[in-house]
Amino acid sequence: MAGSDPQKLMTKADKLTKLTLTRWSADWRSATQLYEQAAIAFRLAKEYEKAKTAFEKASKGQEMLSSPWDAAKHMESAAALAKELGSWTEVSDLYRRASELYNECGRSQPASDALAKGARILEDAAPDEAVRMYADACTFLEEDGKEQMAFDLYRAATNVYLKLEKYTDAASFLLKWGVAADKCNATNSQCKAYLSAIIVYLYAHDFKQAEKCYNDCSQIETFVNSDQNRCASKLLSAYQEGDIEEIKRLAQTSTISHLDHMIIRLARKLPTGDLDAARSNEANQDEALDENDLT
Repeated sequence: MAGSDPQKLMTKADKLTKLTLTRWSADWRSATQLYEQAAIAFRLAKEYEKAKTAFEKASKGQEMLSSPWDAAKHMESAAALAKELGSWTEVSDLYRRASELYNECGRSQPASDALAKGARILEDAAPDEAVRMYADACTFLEEDGKEQMAFDLYRAATNVYLKLEKYTDAASFLLKWGVAADKCNATNSQCKAYLSAIIVYLYAHDFKQAEKCYNDCSQIETFVNSDQNRCASKLLSAYQEGDIEEIKRLAQTSTISHLDHMIIRLARKLPTGDLDAARSNEANQDEALDENDLT
């Protein structure tokens, strides 16, 4: 059978799944074995489109045989072939389907891994979908109480947002990372995520949002007592004072050097915005407060 024409195997398998006057029930077990053999043969022959179709049918067969784990494995094989074909929409669809099948088995880690594989493939071709897949991969782990296993996914998604220059989205994702770290008592990662978000806002010239982020994070005791908080406070003070040299000095400190490389790169480019704008913003806020002072 191994040397058989894979197309003939597919035709035979298709017949076994169809009901006729003489076949009152589909023989999914035999058909699935034939689809699997055909898929492997097509893949070896580098007939990727046919191999992808065969793996999809083999996956369907395993589903019919109540074996979602094997169905998921075949769906991942189909997704990998979609990558070879440059069919990016199918890469997303097939990895998502594989993830759903793993989830049916109650296996959050493989379900998350399948989405992460698809996301890594799509980072350049379809970055928006890649970020969505990373986010969904994080959700699978977090719902299963495995927040710490999602850290690399948060890092990858943030990096994609930074490449797209979607700084607000990047900062928001970093703050979500901080929340996930808090849930698993990873205080160092939590504080790093908060400082990273503040740096991203500063890099995007959004001093007001950086300050708001700092104030919000400072409601959390863990952050208040951290080196990352002290560094953020000094950075914001340097911005308010227009002290370019102090900003550059802080960017070289060990607290920032221990952040992720993608954030270090941004920090080392600070200040990027107009420091006068940051100071004038503070001045305007002070004037507004004075006008409202009725004492």
